[in-house]
Amino acid sequence: MPFVKLVKNKAYFKRFQTKYRRRRECKTDYYARKRLVTQAKNKYNSPKYRFVVRFSNKNITCQIIYAKIQGDVVLAAAYSHELPNYGIKFGLTNWSAAYATGLLLARRVLQKLGLDEKYEGCVEPDGEYFEVEPVEDGPRPFRAFLDVGLRRTTTGSRIFGALKGAVDGGLAIPYSEKRFPAYSASEKKADAELLASYIYGGHVTEYMEYLIEEDEEAYKRQFARYIEDGIEPGDVEDIFKEAHAKIRENPVFTKKERAPLSAAEKAKLKAYRDQPKNYKQRKNRVAQKKAAFERKLNA
Repeated sequence: MPFVKLVKNKAYFKRFQTKYRRRRECKTDYYARKRLVTQAKNKYNSPKYRFVVRFSNKNITCQIIYAKIQGDVVLAAAYSHELPNYGIKFGLTNWSAAYATGLLLARRVLQKLGLDEKYEGCVEPDGEYFEVEPVEDGPRPFRAFLDVGLRRTTTGSRIFGALKGAVDGGLAIPYSEKRFPAYSASEKKADAELLASYIYGGHVTEYMEYLIEEDEEAYKRQFARYIEDGIEPGDVEDIFKEAHAKIRENPVFTKKERAPLSAAEKAKLKAYRDQPKNYKQRKNRVAQKKAAFERKLNA
């Protein structure tokens, strides 16, 4: 039998250092986080803000976050499930929806800080490179840094749609056009017209028109909710333009008051759990069970 070197011996285990919990769960890239969070010592405890973008199957989350010793603090947040309030009812995870969510967050955080009138951003986006310039005799623009988490920063990724929306909304986020879907490596610049079409859902319109010509059954199946709502391919651009205007007009989050669930609604929900009982309620329940048992025993 050949000699096999034992690598994981006693010395290995004595020196083994357990990684951070969120690293073990594959949730946080601490190499990137350290550089996004660490602030210079001469900044006098002023926080370093991150523009955080996360995607799920049905939602896009954009947040402005800064770190404290106790943990991360969210300054403002916007979600793509808020977009129906502004007229965008479908396709809440595509590139155009990511742009609108980034725009919503930018206007919301600037309004919260009282900077929305001083920094309006790019009011009519045309796909051109835009950078926020500081106003004279006034506060500097709100600065943040893009935090993509564990997501791959591939060319055309929706992350950069949210980034473009936030920059056009008036946030000062350092970026380049190299990862936008309209960027040409040979010409070393982005095609502004193509990028503008992505902002206003032009790629969705193009695909709808393609399916209508090539496979009408697939169009009816894939865009059934659009058809039900009476949305034609030519209406998509106007929907996004109107939504951008509404977002700028009123970006404030309005909390919905939820009515308590009825007994019938509770029965329908499989995952519903009753609220945990306090100590007094638990003692009372035990007393009732004892009384019921004694009545049964004496009967």
